[in-house]
Amino acid sequence: MKMPGIKTFLACAALLPMMVAAGASSHEEVAHSSAMEAVDFDPAGYRIARYRGPIDRAPTPATRISLERALRLKPGENALFIDVLPAEGGVRDPITGHWQLADSHLTIPGALWHPETGRGHPEAALWLGLRTTVAEARKQSPAIPVVLFCRTDCWMGWNAARRLSRDGFGNVHWLAEGIEGWHDAGKPLVPAAPAVVPAN
Repeated sequence: MKMPGIKTFLACAALLPMMVAAGASSHEEVAHSSAMEAVDFDPAGYRIARYRGPIDRAPTPATRISLERALRLKPGENALFIDVLPAEGGVRDPITGHWQLADSHLTIPGALWHPETGRGHPEAALWLGLRTTVAEARKQSPAIPVVLFCRTDCWMGWNAARRLSRDGFGNVHWLAEGIEGWHDAGKPLVPAAPAVVPAN
């Protein structure tokens, strides 16, 4: 058998540090990715930081509803649509529950706006307000589907759908395309008024 020459040996030896470095870099990237995920999610699996970004998982036990199917529903009639987008710059009176808004907000016609309820750790009173809205709707229509949403590539709708479903409510869905997806499909948007949720 012919042995490799000294030039081949030296060339391989020169490549070795680069291969080791590449392997180390790959391990560092995996470690960095895991660390970032630990920062972005709490132990219960809710997104708690960097809410805008691609979503790579289902809001189990809730399910994702396709935009096509959502467009066939009639919010406020045969489905309960809930917008959980924050009231950016808005201030809520904790006693009366009324909001003073810094900016207007447009949403899906027929949807109810429960601001701030899509955060990883929503205020207890606000989350109770959303739950109460769903419970009241279910008294009238026990099988009515609930569709939660915010914007495209926004984890808040995902959080809210998952939390509501884990709270024991069935037939809960998440509309990933959100407000922009609805509008891009040629559907109108209307001014929204935030739900009034007084102190417990």
